[in-house]
Amino acid sequence: MKLAVTIWGNRISPVFDSAHTLLVAEIENGTIHKQFYTSFDPESPVNLRSTLTSLHIDTLVCGAISQKPADLISDQNIHLISFVTGNVQQFLDSFAGCQIVEKKHMMPGFTHRYQNAY
Repeated sequence: MKLAVTIWGNRISPVFDSAHTLLVAEIENGTIHKQFYTSFDPESPVNLRSTLTSLHIDTLVCGAISQKPADLISDQNIHLISFVTGNVQQFLDSFAGCQIVEKKHMMPGFTHRYQNAY
């Protein structure tokens, strides 16, 4: 699986539309094998589509996201997991093993639990 997470410093960006950096991680058999950073422009649908497609992203994880980019991501057949929060490395370590967003990584007030992203 190739996963991208919008980041702000060392945390998952609380608002997708304000993020300009993705942490891309390749996860195989519950282990992170490779990760790197890349920049993107969340306000440019063409740039966003190009970035996600060229990186072969399967899943995008972010905090709050507005409807337009959420639709664009879904239209590219990319699994969107939104309303996620916390330290990005702790989230990746946790998610890699079980592909479930733990409650501690859900934004306050958000109760939906993502089971088996794949």
